[in-house]
Amino acid sequence: MWYLDLPKPEIFITFRVTEAEKELLKQYCDQKCTTQTDILRELIRGLRRRKTAATHS
Repeated sequence: MWYLDLPKPEIFITFRVTEAEKELLKQYCDQKCTTQTDILRELIRGLRRRKTAATHS
């Protein structure tokens, strides 16, 4: 399985959101059939790709 190759997370991040933001995230995750953790991790990884693309422009 591909996820067995990923490093085990070592850091936990906690942050505050509004009830509306939490509900929006939940609805998005339900729509995509994935977890909130996976969505937030994808967002963070996307930031790295954006930064790399910006430095090569």
